[in-house]
Amino acid sequence: RENSTAERQFLLAAGSAGIEAATNIVVREANRTMLIYVYAAVILFCLIAFRSWRAALVAILPLVLTSVLCEALMVAMGIGVKVATLPVIALGVGIGIDYALYLLSVQLHYQRQGMSLSDAYENAVAFTGRVVGLVGITLAAGVVTWAWSPIKFQADMGILLTFMFVWNMLGALILIPALSYFLLPDKRTGAVAAKPVESASTSSSTEVHPQIHPRVEACAEAGLLKNQR
Repeated sequence: RENSTAERQFLLAAGSAGIEAATNIVVREANRTMLIYVYAAVILFCLIAFRSWRAALVAILPLVLTSVLCEALMVAMGIGVKVATLPVIALGVGIGIDYALYLLSVQLHYQRQGMSLSDAYENAVAFTGRVVGLVGITLAAGVVTWAWSPIKFQADMGILLTFMFVWNMLGALILIPALSYFLLPDKRTGAVAAKPVESASTSSSTEVHPQIHPRVEACAEAGLLKNQR
């Protein structure tokens, strides 16, 4: 209406085209709002569960990468963000944080007991890593059959959900230990680094004692000779 003139007037679109245009505008705005709310809730609960911003960052970064790759796959496949596809991104974030919670909680438990990062991750994989792999493969196998559906939307969602389930599983198993190496320091590093200093001090002490003993013996012999005289 602002660009309307006496000779030319712009009117709102009617029918299905107008409804589709209005829906796209609302979905575009709701997509960002939904992602902000989802990640804010996930970050808050990760901080409450782990009580460490470093651990929360280790759990969140794989999810951010999954969201970016999911949107890239949607662009490559020509899938638009619609009312039906809008919850899929939030679903991927929800599934991905479950995998991170399973692995990272056990890993942090062992690290706080004094284990090294490699030992803690090995125990975490042995305890919950197999479950994460089994759940990821099971979920992906349940929706990958949709890819052969004659309905285009169902086929696209099958490929998209399979990608998100598998990538979330791989991201939890691969990226969490890699990020933990940089963000979650190993508490045993200081103890290992202190060993050479301790050994150096003991070696220096053993080298000093042989120089002191002959003098002490000489003084003792001189004192004995005086007493005998």
